Amino acid sequence: MIDSLPKAELHLHIEGTLEPELMFSLAERNAISLPYQSVEEVRAAYQFSSLQSFLDIYYAGAKVLQTEQDFYDLTWAYLERCQKDNVVHTEIFFDPQTHTDRGISFGTVFEGIDAALQDGKKQLGISSHIIMCFLRHLSAEDAMNTFAMSKPWHHRMIGVGLDSSEQGNPPRKFTEVFEKARQAGLKAVAHAGEEGPAEYIWEALKELKVLRVDHGVRCLDDDRLVQYLVENRIPLTVCPLSNVKLCVFDSLSDHNLKQMLDRGLCVTVNSDDPSYFGGYINDNFRATQTALGLDNQAVYQLLRNSFNASFLEHSERARHLARLDTLYQELSDD
Repeated sequence: MIDSLPKAELHLHIEGTLEPELMFSLAERNAISLPYQSVEEVRAAYQFSSLQSFLDIYYAGAKVLQTEQDFYDLTWAYLERCQKDNVVHTEIFFDPQTHTDRGISFGTVFEGIDAALQDGKKQLGISSHIIMCFLRHLSAEDAMNTFAMSKPWHHRMIGVGLDSSEQGNPPRKFTEVFEKARQAGLKAVAHAGEEGPAEYIWEALKELKVLRVDHGVRCLDDDRLVQYLVENRIPLTVCPLSNVKLCVFDSLSDHNLKQMLDRGLCVTVNSDDPSYFGGYINDNFRATQTALGLDNQAVYQLLRNSFNASFLEHSERARHLARLDTLYQELSDD
């Protein structure tokens, strides 16, 4: 059923889709030396003890991305996977500071990604939005400089986000730049409550005024927060395999996604950085359904949530939901 039903993906870092095979191909194209001798050696390095241990290798891998064509090829490879997994709408994150800090222009990054997304719409029928993320381990001033640099492209983005090392970098650090983004007409999302406490989710909501919380699994530590999220229908973009890979949960069977769903939270399933965490969106759905004993009704609710939590225009959202409802009913009747 999971493979057959349409879905939206709302928590996906495009740099985190860099498969080792493409990493080696781009390294050769751009004459860049890698600290690995083979694809197998790269995959063997994907054993993480924390978010930071992942970020270290993540940023190293991004060095192979040099040209507009590189960013196009990276994004197109992800879109081909979307087609395979029946993702009909995606809202992708990109981290400009990862690239501008090493001398790659903002335009090179954005135009390569956007060109692929436009082709994905025309050739594959996959709609998309782009969300520019600020790296929270860098300074608020750096984020503001990046925001200023990005102004020529604001009309082609849907929003801004916040990612990277959560511990010690509370959302309130970026209140000013998020206010600037709102004034520019951009929507706000932020990673909060992954490794950080439930208080960071409150800060993202109150200080950054986010419309969606990325991860948010620590919300269950605060009953008042859960009530607020339910009453205000604030979506949570949960990434189960990522949470296990980064040791947020010891195993998938320990994950609290089902508890979140049972409490009426608008939970969605996403793949985060699938090349590094061992699975794209359908892999996350299948593994989570098995580990937590989710029935088909729960999977269907998660899929509905993915569209309701998206930044799609109302008419487009309604069209996708109607198609999902029809297909689910047909599969249920079989």
